[in-house]
Amino acid sequence: MARRVVLHVGSMKSGTSYLQGLMLANRSLLADRGLLFPGRRWRDQVLGVAEVLEHKRVIVPPGAGAWQSLVDEMAQWDGTGLISMEFLGAAGPRKVERVVTSFPAGTVEVVVTARDLNRTIPAMWQESLKNGASFTFDEYVAAVHAHDGPGNGFWRQQAIAAMCRRWSDVIGIDKVTVVTVPPPGASRDVLWHRFAAAIDIDGGGLEVHTASNESLGAASMEVMRRLNERLTDLEFPAYAPTVKHRLAKVTLAGRRDLEPALGFEVPKWLPELSHRMIGRLRELGVRVVGDLNDLTPVPVPGVPLASVSAELQLDAAVAGLESVVRAVIRASEKRS
Repeated sequence: MARRVVLHVGSMKSGTSYLQGLMLANRSLLADRGLLFPGRRWRDQVLGVAEVLEHKRVIVPPGAGAWQSLVDEMAQWDGTGLISMEFLGAAGPRKVERVVTSFPAGTVEVVVTARDLNRTIPAMWQESLKNGASFTFDEYVAAVHAHDGPGNGFWRQQAIAAMCRRWSDVIGIDKVTVVTVPPPGASRDVLWHRFAAAIDIDGGGLEVHTASNESLGAASMEVMRRLNERLTDLEFPAYAPTVKHRLAKVTLAGRRDLEPALGFEVPKWLPELSHRMIGRLRELGVRVVGDLNDLTPVPVPGVPLASVSAELQLDAAVAGLESVVRAVIRASEKRS
């Protein structure tokens, strides 16, 4: 069995896709350094975690044994094994216990990556749009402030101190590490080197991997929101391949340099919440790689959605329509 089992449990929108892509692209090199990233493909970790957490809102239901196959692969490894899936962060006590007891006692460690809340709010709203939501940004910010409606989902994923406490109740606070996302302007690889230090591996000399869960421009966000208002009848397995992946992640994300970004000034109520969260992390005594001051909220540069012209939205909509039409034609040609 792996001598150490590291679970990178989130949080969402904290550079997780970047880290996962980097580890996938350098799997062989990392294995030579003693780190196993299990599964033949990325979907294996997604499906395994979906099974153990009993997630129902998935594109493809995991087959029986998807989680156990990851556990079995780790059992054959003599070193450090790492599973990285941000769904784990919001798991409740019962499911945390189930995950941890899948492995021998004392082997599990947890890493939580965390980003300041102000940069996280617009990122989480955008993620909700990719998953079918149609509430406005102002409505989302108000819900986060009120801890109500979609704001509850935000705090399940972003209450970092509560997340650390749930996992530490099972494995001990000495087995939990918080890695902070560096402030704006820092080199992107700073996050990777912090993460590598947290899991105690040599992080140097990796092949550069640039793909990640790229953000959308402001016009594309509004196009997605308005489209979702018309697609409320679609079940997620039908919605996700075309809208979330083809339209949002492939087409509209590729236009981000053609559109202004969504800006977001720090609301008056947020610094106090962030200060409290930082204080709770200090009280817990959790190990930190980086600096908890990195979690102090900073403004997000960009424009308000109200200033995004109808013309820019039309451009995004036409680009998305073209992409979907071409995908439909290619699929038709393959069938014929």
